[in-house]
Amino acid sequence: MGVTMKKKALIISDMLNDFIDENGALYCGESVHAIVPFIRERIDRYRRQGAVVIYLRDAHDAHDKEFEKFPPHCVAGTWGSEIISALAPLAGEPVVNKNRYSGFYGTDLEKILLENEIGAVEVVGVCTSICVMDTVAGLANRDYPISVPAKGVADFDAEFHDFALKRMAQLYGARII
Repeated sequence: MGVTMKKKALIISDMLNDFIDENGALYCGESVHAIVPFIRERIDRYRRQGAVVIYLRDAHDAHDKEFEKFPPHCVAGTWGSEIISALAPLAGEPVVNKNRYSGFYGTDLEKILLENEIGAVEVVGVCTSICVMDTVAGLANRDYPISVPAKGVADFDAEFHDFALKRMAQLYGARII
C-alpha cells in the first residue's frame, strides 16, 4: 500500500469588486492592482498541478454589524460581492461565502480542506491585515503548513500590511515568500 500524498490548496481571499474595483465601496487602493496578475499566475499554476483552488467571498447581510466599523460593502448578491472577472472560479471550485474576517467563522472551509485531504495551504488576496491574517490564524490553529506570497496580498494601509506579514511569519509560522 502506497503513501497517500496530501494535496495543496490555494485560498483566494476577497478578490471582489468592492475591494478591487476603483468604484468599489471599500477600494483597497492602487497597490491592489499589482497583485491581480500574480494571483492569476498562481491560480493557473495550482490548477495545472491538480491542486484545490478555494475562493473566500465576503457576502454580508444588508444590516451586518460589521457596517458599524466599515462602510457597507460586499452585500450578498450584489456586484460588490462578486469575484473579479480576471480571477473567476471554474465550475466546481469552492466559493465560500463568509460574513466575518476569518474564512473559518461560520463557514464550511474546514470541511472543504478535510474532504480534499489538504496538507498545505497558500493564501493570497485582500486585506493582508484583516481577512488574510485572520484566515491564516485559523489555518495555523489547525496546524496547516502555510505560505503567503508577499506579491499576492495587499492592504489599505502599507504599515498594517508589513506588520501583518511579520505577524503571520512570527506568530503563525507562515512562510512569507
